[in-house]
Amino acid sequence: MTKTLPKAVRSRAKTYFENVAPAHDWHHVKRVANLAETLAEEHGANDRILFTAVWLHDIGRAREDRGEIADHAEWGAKGAKRILAEYDAAETEIEAIQHCIRAHRFSNDVEPETIEAKLLSDADNLDALGAVGIARNFCFSGEFAQPLHDPGLPIVTDDTTSGATAMNHFHKKILRLPERMYTDAGRRMAEERSAFVEEFIARFEREVTGEV
Repeated sequence: MTKTLPKAVRSRAKTYFENVAPAHDWHHVKRVANLAETLAEEHGANDRILFTAVWLHDIGRAREDRGEIADHAEWGAKGAKRILAEYDAAETEIEAIQHCIRAHRFSNDVEPETIEAKLLSDADNLDALGAVGIARNFCFSGEFAQPLHDPGLPIVTDDTTSGATAMNHFHKKILRLPERMYTDAGRRMAEERSAFVEEFIARFEREVTGEV
């Protein structure tokens, strides 16, 4: 059973994503898995730990977005322990997977200490960059009824943590993601995707003033 742990857990994790908004839906999880696989080609990792953590990392996200819990990463780590207890995962594996889940969240203070945790963090952050990241940002803002852009609320006066508009969120969080990359492969991909986001922002700002 241990050899097929990620596959078994994948089916179980998917049940947490019914009727979830697009920004953090099951497609996001699958993209993170694809990115983790790409990054892992350059960095050796324990695939059982890495991909079990990938499938489970956002099982609490929908509950956090609904305001039912404060920290989806912490809730997800505890939920993962309950799920993994049903399989023959060793306690050391469970602890390693829990660490990956706790450390993936951008806004908490848990630093990834293992290569698996670093790969998951990088893969999750990469999905918030580039063309996909732009689409997800606007989906997330729409989910919470935030404006796309408000010229009366420039970034210099926006004192919110993550940005009061979709455009401000790019500056508050998205463009900071390359600084948070832990692997060489992740940094290279983040630089390329971040450049695309910056190009988009520049054009957006020209268009809203009627320049283009």
